[in-house]
Amino acid sequence: MLGWLRGRVLVEEPSGFVLDVSGVGYEITSPVGTLGRATRDASGNVEIWVHTHVREDALELFGFASELERRVFRLLVTVPNVGPKTAIGVLGALPIGELARSIASRDLGRLGKVPGIGKKTAERLVVELVEKLPALVPLEAFGKAGGPPKALAANGQLLLKALVNMGYRPVEAERAVAHLGKQVDSEPLSDLLRSALAFLMA
Repeated sequence: MLGWLRGRVLVEEPSGFVLDVSGVGYEITSPVGTLGRATRDASGNVEIWVHTHVREDALELFGFASELERRVFRLLVTVPNVGPKTAIGVLGALPIGELARSIASRDLGRLGKVPGIGKKTAERLVVELVEKLPALVPLEAFGKAGGPPKALAANGQLLLKALVNMGYRPVEAERAVAHLGKQVDSEPLSDLLRSALAFLMA
C-alpha cells in the first residue's frame, strides 16, 4: 500500500489533485487547503502522506499535508457511519487543533456545522473520540482551549479572500498566508497583502 508520495501537481480539483510521480499520475482526494500546507522540496515537488482505501470496486488514495493529519483521518473513519469522504470533509472544515478542542469540550454545535455532520453524527464523534483524539492531539500544542484569537482567524481569511479575488489560485493564496506565519496576527491587512504579493511574485 502507498503511504507517502513526492511529486509534481498536474491538476488541481475541488476534491483533490493529480500528482505526477516519476511519470505516473496518482489521483488523490484531500482536505481543502492540503497543498497549501504541504511541504515542498527545492524543486517545488510536493510531499504528501497517503492513506490507501481499498474497496471491492475501487482503490482510492487520500492525501494529507502531514502524518498527524493522516493519523487523525484514520481515527475519524473508525467512528460508525463516518466514511473516508466524510472524514475528509471534517478535516477540510476544522483545523486539527479546533477539532480536538471541539471534541474535548463536547461542542456539538460546532461539530454540527461541518457539512455532512448532523446532530447524531456529532454526538457519535464525541462519544467515540472524546478520549482518543485529545490523546493523539495534545491541546497544548495548539494553544489554550479558547483557540487562536478571532482577529487572527479573521485577518487570515480576509487575506486569503483578497488574494483569490486578485486571481490567485486558493492553493497559492494559502501558501502565501502560511509563509507569513505570525505576521498575520500583528500586521495590518494592507501590509500583509503587500508581503503576500511579494512572496507570490518572487
